Amino acid sequence: MIKLNVNGQAKAVEVDPATPILWVVRENLGMTGTKFGCGIAQCGACTVHLDGKPVRSCSTPISVAEGKSITTIEGIAGEDGTLHRVQQAWIEAQVPQCGYCQSGQIMTATALLAKNPNPTDAQIDAAMAGNVCRCGMYNRIRQAIKAAAGQPVTKETVA
Repeated sequence: MIKLNVNGQAKAVEVDPATPILWVVRENLGMTGTKFGCGIAQCGACTVHLDGKPVRSCSTPISVAEGKSITTIEGIAGEDGTLHRVQQAWIEAQVPQCGYCQSGQIMTATALLAKNPNPTDAQIDAAMAGNVCRCGMYNRIRQAIKAAAGQPVTKETVA
């Protein structure tokens, strides 16, 4: 039995310790917001936070998470359902096209802003570089992150 803290709630699962966090979250705990993308930790669709740091859940075994805090996309909104400022900025900037990569993008962006509340364009680009958006919404992603950080959105931001 592996004991976990997922989105602030104690959970226990009986799985092989080598099972990736992604499959435990999706299949055992029924939280399907975290997506399977590539399976080799290259695209970022599966990003969750482990003790506040973004990790690729498709390649991180659940045994690594025991005794730590996992936060999924389902866990970043307020307890009252109020969207996280990054989620709200994503909507306002109309970031999603197909939407498939967005939970991973948002989880990476929230970790960036928790670490660096006022990032430069270069810092945003560096932090988000490992997240693939097949729809090519990178300019809108940068715009949403800047808006969530309370920075002005300029022509250069969306160019």
